[in-house]
Amino acid sequence: MSHLYNLRKSTPYTRQRRHFEKTQPKPSKIGERRKPRPEGRPGYIRIDTVHQGDLDKHKGVYHINAVDEVTQFEVVCSVEKISERYLIPALEQLLETFPFTVLGFHSDNGSEYINKRVAELLEKLRIEFTKSRSRHSNDNALAESKNGAVVRKCYGYSHIPQRWAPLINDFNQ
Repeated sequence: MSHLYNLRKSTPYTRQRRHFEKTQPKPSKIGERRKPRPEGRPGYIRIDTVHQGDLDKHKGVYHINAVDEVTQFEVVCSVEKISERYLIPALEQLLETFPFTVLGFHSDNGSEYINKRVAELLEKLRIEFTKSRSRHSNDNALAESKNGAVVRKCYGYSHIPQRWAPLINDFNQ
């Protein structure tokens, strides 16, 4: 093994080897990277997306799960896809469903929530937008636990075709 290290330092080896640099992440300026501080007030929601399986390379329904941190009040909306066309109306419906004013919106670092359209919607409604911190896997643990305890308990893990999303969303409401 030590001889391999010697060979790697040789001139012929260093001429042939290639050096690759990993892609450097570009930090997004959308949302503040910190844990929300509700201070006992309702209105600070945690949000996450649950995917309802694939079948023969066809995606299933997506459930958007939002939970208030203080009261544990939960709203689930279902959409066909996680594109802006489906997500923005679902978020508007979700925010209107809460029985109190939503003051904070905390998500993981998924691109479905960290984008300009969602940021504009939250800014228009004057809602504080925070996102999970790196190396703090429990920042969104409340929403993640409700994914299993509520969404998966109701719908299971098997594939549900996207065409059923409007009916599932009606059932959720």
